[in-house]
Amino acid sequence: MAAIKLSEKQKELIEKLGIMLERSGTTPAQARIIALLMISDRVELSFDEIRETLQLSKSATSNGLNTLLMADRITYTTKMGDRKRYFKSKMATLGTDFEKQFNQLVKVKEIFQEILENRTKETPEFNDKMAKLIDFLDYFQQEFPALMKKWETRQ
Repeated sequence: MAAIKLSEKQKELIEKLGIMLERSGTTPAQARIIALLMISDRVELSFDEIRETLQLSKSATSNGLNTLLMADRITYTTKMGDRKRYFKSKMATLGTDFEKQFNQLVKVKEIFQEILENRTKETPEFNDKMAKLIDFLDYFQQEFPALMKKWETRQ
């Protein structure tokens, strides 16, 4: 049997993180794979270990791993003399991931600004709420680099 042993607390954390990741648009299988790779005592797990531990089908495991690899959310390594791939979390890219999301947020803000400029003036309450959101995103855009720099100096 290739399933790895998890404590009850580890199982609970996999479910807790899995649900949170699902709410941000990740499929249930992908969410549980990410969670398992972060929570497991071993940092590298084979396909069969992931599949059997999470009790997923081969196709759900394969699709989840391939999608996560393409999205650059996980990586894998191989070992000489062993044909298996060993998957691991990309915790090292956490800062880069935040920067990508930040850049996406800047683009969203720019589109929202363009939308607001082209909205009817007959919906002042809606327009005001959109303007406040744009103002917050603008403030966040200005403060984020300093916040990242401050955080990096703590390391």
